[in-house]
Amino acid sequence: MRLKQTRSFAALALVALFSLPALAQRSAPPGTGDMIKDASSFHPPAGAKVAIIEFQDLTCPACAHAFPIVHQAVAHYNIPLIQHDFLLGGEHAVLGDKEAAVWARYLQDKVSPAIADQYRGAVFAAQSGISSKDDMENFTRRFFQTHGLKMPFVPDPTGELTKEVMADRALGEKIGLQHTPMIIVCTQHEWVQVTDTNDLYQTIDELEAKAGAAAPKPASAKKPASTKKPTH
Repeated sequence: MRLKQTRSFAALALVALFSLPALAQRSAPPGTGDMIKDASSFHPPAGAKVAIIEFQDLTCPACAHAFPIVHQAVAHYNIPLIQHDFLLGGEHAVLGDKEAAVWARYLQDKVSPAIADQYRGAVFAAQSGISSKDDMENFTRRFFQTHGLKMPFVPDPTGELTKEVMADRALGEKIGLQHTPMIIVCTQHEWVQVTDTNDLYQTIDELEAKAGAAAPKPASAKKPASTKKPTH
């Protein structure tokens, strides 16, 4: 009986081991990270060694602080940025965060990703003057006007953009995210949650160095066969 119990416990231990996230969890500064339930989405796009993943809410003051710092780092290192909208809900729900996220996606799809980022940055900068959905709508209208863009009466007639925003929310819940911003610097083999943007550049430096060292070295080229005729 004891032998059977031992084998059962061993089998359960193996299942638990292989159920853990494949990537190692660290944080910067050390010991400040959140408990992550599922890190399977923490990896760069194909072809990239290092990337930043950011979950944000357009009505979150901390996200407004982090936004320019993250974008400056992305431009400095020329690495991908994967942005997700994580609607905080509660009091933020009346401020038009979902509507703003939908408008940002409309601009990204219909105009350009650069204009969409300008919109996000402008919303963050204007947070103190936005206290209702009407304020957000009026702000968005002014943004379209000042950028010479025609504002559609309904930005999301099929509901697809709203579904994308809510899918981001579901992804954040799957990860275990409870606040914004969440900033992840990742490689294909490791990820670090950056809780203090003062540590962002150093973290990218460290992961880029590791990713470069782990890259397979190109096979040495074989010397071409000699064409010199043998001498007798």
